[in-house]
Order: sequence, then C-alpha cells, then structure tokens
Amino acid sequence: MKNTFCQFPGRRAAVSILVAAALVSTGAPAVAAPVPAKSPGDAPGSFSEVNLGAELISPFASYRIPALAYLGNGVVLASWDGRPFNAADAPNPNSIVQRRSTDGGATWGPVEVIAAGSVTSSGEQTPRFGYSDPSYVVDEETGKVFNFFVYSKDQGFHGSTFGNDDANRSVISSAVSESDDGGITWSEPRLITEVTKPGSNPSDPVPGDIRSNFATSGQGIQLKYGEYAGRLVQQYAGDVLQADGTRTIQAYSVYSDDHGLTWHKGENVGTRMDENKTVELSDGRVMMNSRDSGNGGYRKVAISTDGGHSYGPVTQDLELPDPTNNASITRLFPDAPQGSPEAMKLIFSNSNSQSSRSNVSVRVSCDDGETWPSVRSVRSGFSAYSTLERLEEGQIGLLYESSYTNGITFSKFDDAWLNYVCAPLSVPDVKLAAGQSTDVPVTITNQERTAVSGEVTISTPEGWAAPVVNVPSIAPGDSATISVPLTAGSNPSAGFSALDAVFTSAQGGESRRSFKAAADAVGLTITGSLADTNRNVDTTPYAVGDQVAYTFRVTSTATVTTNAVPTAGTFDVGFLPTGSPNCRYRNLPAGGAYNCTTAKHTVTQEDVDRGYFIPTATFDSTSTTNSALTKSVSFTGQAVFLNSTGKAKALAADIVGSRTDPSRDLAANPYTAGEQVPYSFHVTNTGLVTEATVPSSGNFAPFVPPGPGNCRFLVLPAGNDYTCSTSKHTVTEQEAADGFFVPLTTWTLSASGFPSKELTIDGGELDLKERNPQLSVSGVSTETSDEDGNRIDSVGDGVVQTVTVTNTGNVRLTDVVLDGWDGGVSELAQSASATFTRTFALTGQQIGEGQVEEAAAVVGASNGVLSVTVTVTLAAHPLQLTEPEPTFTPETPVLEQDWVRDFDAPRGPVAYWEGISLTVPEADAWYFVRQGQRPLGWFLADGTGTVTFTVSDVARPGAHPIALTDSAGEYLGWDRVVVSGKK
Repeated sequence: MKNTFCQFPGRRAAVSILVAAALVSTGAPAVAAPVPAKSPGDAPGSFSEVNLGAELISPFASYRIPALAYLGNGVVLASWDGRPFNAADAPNPNSIVQRRSTDGGATWGPVEVIAAGSVTSSGEQTPRFGYSDPSYVVDEETGKVFNFFVYSKDQGFHGSTFGNDDANRSVISSAVSESDDGGITWSEPRLITEVTKPGSNPSDPVPGDIRSNFATSGQGIQLKYGEYAGRLVQQYAGDVLQADGTRTIQAYSVYSDDHGLTWHKGENVGTRMDENKTVELSDGRVMMNSRDSGNGGYRKVAISTDGGHSYGPVTQDLELPDPTNNASITRLFPDAPQGSPEAMKLIFSNSNSQSSRSNVSVRVSCDDGETWPSVRSVRSGFSAYSTLERLEEGQIGLLYESSYTNGITFSKFDDAWLNYVCAPLSVPDVKLAAGQSTDVPVTITNQERTAVSGEVTISTPEGWAAPVVNVPSIAPGDSATISVPLTAGSNPSAGFSALDAVFTSAQGGESRRSFKAAADAVGLTITGSLADTNRNVDTTPYAVGDQVAYTFRVTSTATVTTNAVPTAGTFDVGFLPTGSPNCRYRNLPAGGAYNCTTAKHTVTQEDVDRGYFIPTATFDSTSTTNSALTKSVSFTGQAVFLNSTGKAKALAADIVGSRTDPSRDLAANPYTAGEQVPYSFHVTNTGLVTEATVPSSGNFAPFVPPGPGNCRFLVLPAGNDYTCSTSKHTVTEQEAADGFFVPLTTWTLSASGFPSKELTIDGGELDLKERNPQLSVSGVSTETSDEDGNRIDSVGDGVVQTVTVTNTGNVRLTDVVLDGWDGGVSELAQSASATFTRTFALTGQQIGEGQVEEAAAVVGASNGVLSVTVTVTLAAHPLQLTEPEPTFTPETPVLEQDWVRDFDAPRGPVAYWEGISLTVPEADAWYFVRQGQRPLGWFLADGTGTVTFTVSDVARPGAHPIALTDSAGEYLGWDRVVVSGKK
C-alpha cells in the first residue's frame, strides 16, 4: 500500500502575535452568519456512499459492528456481525459475514458468512454458539489477513465467568481466523483464549485475572518503525480483577512478532476503559485511543514506548467528544517515512456527540494527535460504530453503522474532501452577561509548510453574534492571537453554550475549536398533575360549572434570581396574578422550586361535550435585576377526563408500515416464494394518555411478543412515536403468483384505568414484483344449430358463440368474467386460459338480415386493486338461408319399372341445352339428376318445387330416363324426356 504525500520542513518555534479586533475587514458585515459544518456532499473533494448491509440475508435479523481493511491493488474487505433473531450482542448466536471489493469499493461481491454461528439459513445447531465483533489485522509483509472476534457459548461479556477453558460454556472465548488469499477463503477459527484471558481457575481468581473480554472491533495495526517494525497489534478490553478485590474494565494489546504464529498479551491499561484502537505515531510510539465506559464524555488516550506492550498514564482528549461509543484512528499517510510531517498526520472517526450515537464525523490531526483542528460530518443523524482505512492513492474509506438493523454504510472520499488546514486553534472558555459583548482571544498556530492567512469568526447560536475578523499572514511555525468580539443573546439558554471558533484559510481549508460561553439566563421547567385522582368519572362525571383542582410544580433553571409569573392557561381560578391566591412566585432563587396548589379549571359545556380538557399554562421567568432578561415557558399536561365519553378517546394510535428496502428493483429482482420482505412499522400515540402499544397478530415475524425483535412498546407517551424495523414477512406461493401481499396486523392499546382497544391495520397491497396484468383473446367463433331439421338457418335455430381468453401478464388474475356469458372463473394462473360461451335462438330480424349481427363484449379480471379488460369483437356471421349443395355423389340407381314416377317432365321433344323442368316433392331443396347413367349434378329446386336442368349434345336423340335422388341420398324415381337432337 503506497501513498503519495508532500514534504514539509520542521516546525519553527512559535511566535505569538496579538491582532486586535480592528482587523475586521471594512468590507465585511458587522455581524457574521454562523459558520455551519459542511454537508457530506458539499465541495471540496468527492464523496460517495453505499449501504453494504441494505438487504439482510437469512437467517439474520440485524447487522452490526463493522470492520474494514485495504489489502492493496483495489481489494477492500468489509466485515460485520450477522445477528439472528434480533440485534443482541453475544451470547446471541451471531455469525461473522463479509463483503469483498476488487475495485477500491466501487462495487462489492455478495454477503458471505466467514465464521458461522449455530443459527444458519439451514437451521439451528445445538448447543448454541456464536461469533461476534470482527476486527481485521493485515500483515503487509506476508499478505496474510487476520480476523479477530469473540467466540461465545452460553454467556456473553456480562455473564462470562473467570477462567480460560474454552470447553467451559460459561467462559467467553477469543478466536481468530486467517486468510492467505486476500480474504477469499478463511481458516476455521483458532482459539487464543489462554493468551487474551489469563486466569485458569474460575473459582479462585487472582488480581490480574480477566472475567470477560473481547477483541475491539474494527481494525488492528502493523508497526512500521524502529525496534518493533513488523509487529501485529490487536486491541482488547477486559473486565479485570484488581488487587483490592474490585473489578474494572481495562484495555490491553495482544501482539505477534512472528506474523501471527504466536500471540502475546500486553499489560492492562487504565480504568473504566472500553473498546480501544491504536495508531503508530511518527516517532514509533503507539497511541491508544479508548472509549470511556465511565461515560466521561471524551476519548481516553495513552502512549506506549515499547510497541504496545505497556502504556503510560491515561488522559482525556478534550478535543474528542464521545457518547461512549466505538471509534477509529489511523494514519492519514500510512507509508510516510518515520519522523516526516506526513507521518504525523492522523485521521479519526466517531460519533461526534456527548449525548447520542449520531453525527459520525472525521477529524484530522497534523501533530500526532496533540490537536484535532479539522472536522467534517459524514452523517448528522443516527450513526454509531465506525472504522477508517486509507485506500488507494488519495482515497479514504469509512465503514459505519447507519442503523442497528440493516445499515452498514461504506463512505469513500478523497483527501481534498477533508478540507483541513494544519492550523490548530486555542480558545479559552468565556463568561458574559446576557446581551453583552466580550473579546474572545483565538490563537492560531501555523503547522503548514507555507504562511497561512484568511479569516476567523465564531459560529454562534441563534440570538448571539460575532463578526468576521481578518487573519494576517502567519509564518510556518508561528502563532497569532486574534481578538473576536462575541455578543451574547438577550435570552440565552441556561448554563454554558458550546460555540465553535472557525478559521478559514485563504485556500479554503478550515480549522475549528469548540469552547464554552456562559451568560446569565432565565428559565423554568413546569410539571402538573390532577389534584383529585380518586374521582370515578364514569359514575360521577363532572358537570358544567364544576371546578377541577390542579397542582403545578415549577422549578427554576435560571442562573439568577427570578420572578415566576403565570400569564395564560386553561385555569380561571387561583392561577393568574390578577386574583388571590395565584401561582406567582417572587424572588425564586436560581435552581429553586415551588408548588402551586390553588389553580382550578371551571368546566364548560364544550369540555363536557368533548369529555376532557387539556391543562395548559404559560409562565414568564424574569430576572429580578434585569427586566429585559425574560423568557416565556409553556406547559401542556396530560388530558384531564371529565366523563366516560372522554375516557373512550384516551387510547388511539396511528400505525403506518412500509418496506425497508425501497431501493430494490422489483422489475429486475422480484420477490419469490420463501423470501423475506423487510418491513417497518411507525407507531404514533395519537391518544390522550401514555399507553402500551402491543401487536397481537399479523403476517410478520418477529412481530408479536414475547419473542425477541417484537414490536411492543410498553410506555409510549401521548404524541410520541417509535419505529419497529425488525419485522419480516415470508412470501407464500400464492403471494408470489399474485405479485403482492397485504400487511395485515392487529394491535392492542392499553393503559391503566382504561379499557383496552384493538386496532386492525390493513397496510394495503405491497408489491412483490412490478405487476403487469394482461389478457389476450383467441378462438372467437359463432356457430348455428339446425334445431328444426330443415337443413337451413331459420327462426328458433340455436346460435353458440365461443371466446377463449388467456392470462398473458405476470400475475395471477381473479374474478375473470364476460358479462352475460357462461364460463367465468374465480382465478386464472399466469399463461392459463378460460373459455366463455353464450347461446341464443335466431330471430326473425336476423333471418331477414341474413346474418347474426356483429357484436362486442368486454372481458374483465382483477389482480388485487388492479384491473384489466380486453374487448372481444365478434364479426357478423352470415346465415345459411338455403340448403347448402350436398358435397357427395349418390350411387347410380337401378332404373326399374317400379320406380317410374311422374315428375311432370315435358312430353314433347326438347332440344339440346333447352331448359327441362321437373316437379319435385320439396321446394328449395337439392336434387341430384342423372340422364340415364350419366350424372348431371345437383340442382336446387325453386320456391315452387321445380328443378330446371339441360341436356347436352352428348346425348343421342331419342327418349332418355331422368333419375332423381334427394339431398339425403334417397333415390326418388325416374321420368322420361325425349331429346330431339336439335340445338
């Protein structure tokens, strides 16, 4: 892994220069707007993100605890816990999963399990075991990669006993896997508990024995400088027995000097330590940077001079706030020469907060971690564990938790995005009166190679103000102190306000330093409660004109003595200072409190109709020595119920669900039977009291309590909400065929003193594919039937029309109908067909028109709320109004005297081609005529029952028998015709 970097000269001795506020640029505004931290996508530099854990694979319900490693040549490894059932730590039977990139994190391979716990996609083994909390260590000299993690059985960190017998199911164990092919394949986990967890006698531990421990997740290091170059170092935290019999969490290194063949434990460090990381400094020392399990609000730091075996005193780094969370620290230029300015540059990531796991940010130090002047936010919202790694030239990778369910997000940015300038600031805390100004000295030290200049201001909260002050050129190694006027707001928050001094260099890089500013402040906290809690409003409801007594508890949050004065509220007796008694309190000491028990609300008709009233109150908190220092504080209490009508409104909730993988392309990647759809419920208490919201049934799992990962919330205040994102729906065969499913759940709302309520939530149709219902028509036909046997279409004869419809879409169809036709079906599978028919009798009008008229009909079908129709067109069908000419040739009859018949043949001679007419039994019928043995063909009798034909000149003159056969093939007889021979 090679990186390019710039060479800087050594630092010069610092020279202090005092620059007065008069250096404010004459063109600058008198008051500067606050200087906000840049958004991740803002210039300079490039920034991109992808969630590597967006889709959970079976059997996992949660992804947590990221680890990251760069192996060179574009190969990046990202690893984390796959946690079944829920997001729990060990001893949950977790597995270690990994995704691998070969192009620097631009694209990623699939999620693969590299160390499987006892719960897999195939089922669960017994007894239970799991692997948790991965951390990579890369040996750049051999190319081998190590992944350290916890091996748990029946106990996790909090339940483990002393001892290091891996067969003891109550002992938490330490494991490591190895890869020789760049993370493609991994060895079976090797247990090194005897090294990492000293103390072989669980029943008689001695000081120094470790009850429980874990490898710190993320990444270990390999030393590159001096005596210990090549050493592999992985950090651990352990619960260690002390000499006085107490226990405390301490940090320590586990290291190898033979490329991972053997491992050794270093000395325990500090007290109330936790997850910790190390970084090699520019001179070969090792810095430990640790989470504080004592909730001290800042990172803890210690230095080793023996390659991580032991560490010196532990101190707090007050430039690194921390909410008791895992963090990451590494070299910005890992291959920089020892002692060079580039080797002194470090990069650090954590949740940049002291109160919540949020605002994952990246900082840069230019002086081996002595100062941290630069910071850029990666995600302002929830964001927890993070781990950093230098990638290919000019690029940095950050893997962090963006949720505890399916948020393992990989960020990639370049050096320019860091937007740092090596010019740390020093700013003292200040105190000033509300609305007053003071000069804040901001000292800038130039650690750059060249002179820096620019401007400095203070990023202020609303109501405060600070101008922009020009910063003259500061030579390399020198310092300058810039005086920045700061004006406090007229009504600041009580206590200290955290402000940022911000230096922006002429080149655009930023350096920041937080400091505290305190000003006199006023304020109150107000709570309230119903005085009479024993009244049963079901049996003794309040009436118009009744008075409801209420008690207030008012506490000063001011830094000065104040007057607390009620100014408005839903109380008309014993509350406002216009009457006596009232809830005013003069000369309330800072931090003091009092009770007001005289307030009463008079019930109105509107209250009775509503069934309740909402207690509200507004108090002013005003300084007794400065009337301009005042603040209005509002209070809204829980509803006070007046009758059973009001109580019936107490419990209510708004519950909305949605898929948690909205980026899935349902056209290219539809859900199939057996797959699980990740789903999230957002529940808001829209009622009037604190309630328990408990799912009782639904087509999701996990969902219903008491199982892990359920969506129960037992104490949900009115107006509050929560999100349950652990639920999954398993797609059935029918749902896959339909292309959707309906999230259907029931919930129970309950609160003490109120009858519970059941809610049924129909989530509507949730698509499992891009639905495309379609129908096509084929086999359209019209046929008639000769009901009266007259061999022609006539009134009353039957007509049968047929239509075949095929499901040509990609989903199952239901309620397939053709109005007025037979053959409707309740469902029609994809590619299946249905045939519709209708029958009717021919009418006189149709006979008169000679056809069954053209007709159109509409076939309709449904797919859930979607519908599809297709129009069927039946062409006009011509009717057979005359008997059709037979297609057979009757057998030649034997002309016998018995068959002589009188067909009214002409008795005189006829000429060739002269029309010869015979009288036949039936009009409009076909007859086959023979001249002797010679067939003349079929002839149609006219409406009078006459058949007309001719004799050709083939016949000899003379008498010729003419034989007739009807259309049924029945021989009717013969008559005689005399041919004259003339033409």
